[in-house]
Amino acid sequence: MHRLLDILASGIHDTKNQLFSAESLVAASEAEQQIDLSEVRYAIESAANRLSRTLAAYQLMRHGAQLAIVPVIVPDLCAEVALAQKHHLANSGITLTIDCQALDDWPLDRDLVTDMLNNAVQNAGRVARREIRLSAFEQGNELVLRVEDDGPGFSTIPPAGGTGLIVAEKLAELHVRQHRHGSLKLSNGGALGGACFELRLP
Repeated sequence: MHRLLDILASGIHDTKNQLFSAESLVAASEAEQQIDLSEVRYAIESAANRLSRTLAAYQLMRHGAQLAIVPVIVPDLCAEVALAQKHHLANSGITLTIDCQALDDWPLDRDLVTDMLNNAVQNAGRVARREIRLSAFEQGNELVLRVEDDGPGFSTIPPAGGTGLIVAEKLAELHVRQHRHGSLKLSNGGALGGACFELRLP
C-alpha cells in the first residue's frame, strides 16, 4: 500500500510541476497579447499550490515528521489569507471581511494553517452570495479560526467525498500542546446564515 501511495505522490508532484509550467506560459501570453488572464493564472496557481500542500501533508503523515510549529502573529496570518483571496472574490462580487480579535502570536504551522484557511475561503467562494467572513479569536485555551459564508449551507455534514477535509482534519490533529489536539468542524447556521468552517488549535 505504501508503495502505491508513493507512486501516486510522484504523479501528483509531476502534475504540480506541469501546472506551474502552464502558469508561466499563460503569463507570457498575457504579456505578449496584452490581455488580462489573471483569473486563469489564479486558478492554475491555486491548483498547483494545493497539490504542493497535499504532498507536504502526505510526507508528514507518511513519515511521521513534525510540524513546523512557530509563534505566528494571528492578524498577519489573517491578512495573508485576505491578500491571497480578496482580488479573486471581488471579481465574483463577493466581499471578504476580516474580524481578527486574537492580537497576539500563537504556536502553529503557518504554511499548513494558511493553506487550510485559503482552501476554506475558496470553497466558501463557490457558494457565497455576497459575503465571506474570516474571524479569529481566543476561546479558553484555544485559538479559533472561522470561515463563514452567506450561502445555502451544506446539504450534508460533513460533505460527502471530502478527501481534502480528511487531510485537513489530520493536519489539525497534528497540532498538539499539553496533550491537547487541534480539531476541525463543519456546520451550518454560521453568523452569516450559511456554512461555517471552524479550526481550533491548542
